[in-house]
Formats: sequence, C-alpha cells, structure tokens
Amino acid sequence: MADENRIELTVVIPVYNEESNLEPLYQELSSVLSATPLSYEILAVDDGSSDNSFKKLTEIQHNDSHVRIIRFRRNFGQTAAFSAGFKYARGTIIVPIDADGQNDPADIPRLLAKLNEGYDIVSGWRKERKDNAVTRTLPSRIANWLIGRITGVRLHDYGCTLKAYRAESLKPIRLYGEMHRFIPALARWGGENVAEIVVNHRPRIRGKTKYGLNRIFKVLLDLITIKFLASFSTKPIYIFGGMGGLCLLGSLLSGGITIYMKIAQDYSMNRNPLLIVSTMLMTTAVQFVLMGLLAEILVRTYHESQDRPTYVIEKIQEPNPATGSQES
Repeated sequence: MADENRIELTVVIPVYNEESNLEPLYQELSSVLSATPLSYEILAVDDGSSDNSFKKLTEIQHNDSHVRIIRFRRNFGQTAAFSAGFKYARGTIIVPIDADGQNDPADIPRLLAKLNEGYDIVSGWRKERKDNAVTRTLPSRIANWLIGRITGVRLHDYGCTLKAYRAESLKPIRLYGEMHRFIPALARWGGENVAEIVVNHRPRIRGKTKYGLNRIFKVLLDLITIKFLASFSTKPIYIFGGMGGLCLLGSLLSGGITIYMKIAQDYSMNRNPLLIVSTMLMTTAVQFVLMGLLAEILVRTYHESQDRPTYVIEKIQEPNPATGSQES
C-alpha cells in the first residue's frame, strides 16, 4: 500500500481556454489513476484562460481532493505553465498531458511501466497523428528531424506532451521560450536515460487549437539557443572566436585580391570595393573576438557567483578499507 504521506505521481495539465474539455479529461484521468497502486495528484495550471476554465477546475476540485490548481494572472504560454507545474508538483514521477483531450490517459500506465525498466524519461510518440497534415503534422515531422540532427538525441516526436519524468531529472532544467519540447534532449545531455514508446493520439472534438505555423519560427529560434547552450555555454569564445576567424580569413582574402589587382592590373585600390570589404571584415573579426572574451567573463562570473558546477555527477565512489570501494 502506498504511503499516504507522500505523493508518488503528479499529472500536470497546462490549461488555456479548454473549458469544454476539462470534465471529460478529468473523468478519464480519475478512472485511470484510481486503478493504479500509486498515490497521485492532478495539478492543473490555468494559463490565464479567458473562458470559464478556472471555474470548471474549481468545480472539479470541490469534489476531488486529488486536484490542485495553479492560476496565472495572465497568459504566459505553455512552457511557463509546465515550468510552474513541475516546480510545484509533489510527485516523485511527473506526467504532463494536454488539456485538449488528444492525449489518451490510458497510455499513462504504459509510460510508467517503461519508466520502471530503468529509464529517467519516457517520451510519447504520436505515430498516427489525428491533426491537419499541412499545418501540424508535416511541420512537426520536419521539426523533429531537425531537432534530432542538431541535438543528437533522436526522438520521433519531441512535440508530444504526454511523457513521464522522474522528478529529479527535471530539477537542473530551467525552461524559457518554447523549450519544454527540448526537455528530453536537455536531460540526455545531463546523463539521463531517455526512451520512447508509441502512444494513442485522438482528434480534437471540442474547442479550437491554439497552435499554428507561426510557432515553427519560435521553435527554430529556441533550437538555436539550445544548441548554443549545449555546445558553447561554458566556452563561448569558441563560437565567437570561430566566427571572428572566418571574418579574418575573408578580410585577408579580400585584401590579397585588392593588392593583386593593384600590382597585376594597376587597378586603383581607392576605387576597389574589395578594400572596403576587407576593412569591414577585419573590424568585424576584432568585434567577434572581443565579444567572445566578454562572454567568457560573464560565464565565469555566473558559475562562480552561484557556485554552479559545469558538470553533473552521477555518484562519488570512495575507497572502503573493508571491501575496497564505497559509493556515496
């Protein structure tokens, strides 16, 4: 029997104008979760809904003590809702799920079973999506391929909300922008074990989707940020210095051609636009190097002021006089 003084499972639901979907989703969740041997809570994060979503959540909570509610003052976005949900979740396992009813709560036990195989994160894969092929499915496939290539963590479906996390895997991760979809990659870089299973995806029956093609641009910008943070956050001089080196190379090449044209063709250097290009590239090269040095100072100040390490330790093994080794 689960210890009633602790919560083993938290289901986090970001909610934004999903009044008509909340009751059916709650009924499904309650049926699935009550059948598990785990103690659980349902944590709904109302992301500044302008309809009666908060009122509906309050009604549900009135009849079920498992339900907790966080309400934002205004709409801050899905990533902010996830961030708040993860922070205030009391469960040792956290499962986020969309409020629109397209994720199937019946898949939660399967996610938990896979998690118990020794994984830290299990991500859902909506293999048979029930979304518009042009505005949702095709852009999602392109984005998933691109994210996998850039991050090196290959998943079929980064955008699937339905996942299972061990709470400790989320502690080092800070979310900004649209970065909640990159959590598996961020966690994998920290040494966590990530798996993926196929989950059921259902068509939206009630309400309107909140996502469009404009989201792709935001995701691409966040992907650039993620790649920078993963590869250069502790050594920014490498990327700035690299770009400065390319500019310097271009400057030398342009300058060399300018000199050659003067000597071989008696072409006036003052009228040669390549001289201006060479000067501009040289100036840009110096600026890039200086920005890199400044970024190095900022990075060191950040880590040293917070005593924040640039590594993640799985365990420390000390010698033991009796057995020869001891883990701590």
